[in-house]
Amino acid sequence: MNKKEQRVNQFQKYVEAFRCPLCKNTMAIVGQQSLVCSKNHTFDFSKNGYVNLLSNGSNSHYNKTLFESRHQIISDSQLYQPLHDILAKIIRENMNSSIHQYLVLDAGCGEGSHLLKIMEKQVFIGVGLDISKEGIQMAAKRYRHPLWIVGDLANLPIEDSKFHTILNVLSPSNYKEFKRILFPGGLLIKVVPRSNYLRELRELLFERTEKERYKNDATVTLFAKHFQLLDIQRLSYTTKLTAYEMRNLIQMTPLAWSAKESRINTFLNQESTEITIDFDILIGKN
Repeated sequence: MNKKEQRVNQFQKYVEAFRCPLCKNTMAIVGQQSLVCSKNHTFDFSKNGYVNLLSNGSNSHYNKTLFESRHQIISDSQLYQPLHDILAKIIRENMNSSIHQYLVLDAGCGEGSHLLKIMEKQVFIGVGLDISKEGIQMAAKRYRHPLWIVGDLANLPIEDSKFHTILNVLSPSNYKEFKRILFPGGLLIKVVPRSNYLRELRELLFERTEKERYKNDATVTLFAKHFQLLDIQRLSYTTKLTAYEMRNLIQMTPLAWSAKESRINTFLNQESTEITIDFDILIGKN
C-alpha cells in the first residue's frame, strides 16, 4: 500500500468530520481518489495523500526555503523542545479517557513539524491545516500519520463540533470558526510570543525601532473575549544556536523580511549566539 492509499484510508475513518468549503455539505471518499460532496464538488487527493480544500487560491510569503528552514530548526535542533513538552502535557492532562478517538487540529500548521513533535510525546488523532499549499505538500511528503489539509482558517472545511482540541502555534486565529468546530467544552491552546521572544535577533535587526519589542496584550484580551480563559502559562528560556541553526532561524522568520541586509549579515557572521524563547500559552475552553 503506497502513501496515498494509506492516507486515503486514514481520511476514510474521519471523513464525517469534514465538509465542503464551497457549499458546506457533507463529503464522502469516492474511488479512493477524491473527496466529493453531495453537490458533486470534487477535491482530489494528491500523490502524497493530502487534499486541497481551499475554496479559492491564496498568496503567501511562505515558500519552500522558509518551510525547509522551519523544519530544520524545529525538528533537528532543541530550540522548541520545551514548548513541545508543555503542549503535549496540556493535551494529556485534558484528554478524557472515555474518548476513543481524540481529534486535535493544528490550525496554521505550516510544514507540520510542531504537530509531529507533539504527537511523538502524546498519542491523538492529528490533523494539520494550513493555507499554504507549499507547507502542506512538504508535511505530506515527510510525515505519514496526521491528516494534511490545505484550508482557510476563515472557512474551515470542518463540520460543527468535531474536534476536541485546537492548537494554534504562532499563527493567526479565527475565533468564530474555532468555536464552531470545537466540541462544547473543547480546548483551544494558543501560543503567542512575549516581549522577549527572539530578543537578541530583534535587538540586532531593529535597534531603537518599534519592532525591537513585541507586545501581546491585545491578543490575550481578544482571546478572553471569545473563550473562557482557563490559564496562561509562561514559558521562557535561553538556548545557544550554532551558525547553521542561526541561518535557518533567519530564513524561517518573517522578521527578516523587512530587515536591512547588513544587519542580517551581522547576525549571521557570528559563530554562535544565545537566543531567547519567551511565550504565553493561552488555554481556553469553548
